[in-house]
Amino acid sequence: MNIQWFPGHMTKSMRMIEENVKLCDGVIYVLDARAPFACLNKNLIKIFGEKPVVFVLNKADLISAKQISEIKNNFAQEGIKIIPANGTLKKDVAAIYAETVSRFENKINKAAEKGIKTTIRMMVAGIPNTGKSTVINSLCGEKRAVTGDKAGVTRGKQWIRLKDIELLDTPGTMPPKFENQYYARHLAYIGSINDGILDMQSLCLDYLSEIKDRFPLELKEKYGVDPDGEPLEIFDEICKKRGFLFKGNEYDYERGARAVFDDFRKGRAGKICLETERRDEKDC
Repeated sequence: MNIQWFPGHMTKSMRMIEENVKLCDGVIYVLDARAPFACLNKNLIKIFGEKPVVFVLNKADLISAKQISEIKNNFAQEGIKIIPANGTLKKDVAAIYAETVSRFENKINKAAEKGIKTTIRMMVAGIPNTGKSTVINSLCGEKRAVTGDKAGVTRGKQWIRLKDIELLDTPGTMPPKFENQYYARHLAYIGSINDGILDMQSLCLDYLSEIKDRFPLELKEKYGVDPDGEPLEIFDEICKKRGFLFKGNEYDYERGARAVFDDFRKGRAGKICLETERRDEKDC
């Protein structure tokens, strides 16, 4: 299955981001910890130019400490510092806030010497459904940005003022074309691509094929299936155990696929991280 998703509103969103980034001092770029490298939209990052970028590894509570360490080390090799976070925890968003302010310490101090109070303006950007609005709401201490558990909830821009920072919430945007289908599948697994345009049954077989080899213990513990089986055998067994059957004991694969992805996306399938290092599709 070849995955491509770039709905019309994203062209408008990219233009809006390009226009408004000029008004910002820097960017808070939110990644999903389960597929951080797939979340790097090169087209979007190019728009930021030389602006300082604070990379947030959101939903870090859904992966293990070892996986977080590996991701941090691999980003560090590219000169990128990342802030692991659960976007709903005060201590984690406090770390995001502190890192953001520290990037502009000189600017703030110089203004203070002149008796001027400076407000840092930050754009919050990233792939759809990585938790940008959740991070913003936690930074605010109240619900100010619209959140949702599916791709494409935020459609327009929204300025939100904090104590020393002003945040611009922007819509999640994808690259116009997925050249790397390995990453495209991962974005589909985490819910960054609209489920409505996907063949969920085929996608679930792809997911099970990957998970059974990389996370066999988690698969066995969650569903009580033999990870050495073929993906379709595993899928059948999950449907049978969950009672996803039509009359005549035919498997309801659509319902089964949605249940499997719901388990994964909500962290009920174990600490599963799809990527701890950058990979070319030819190596996958």
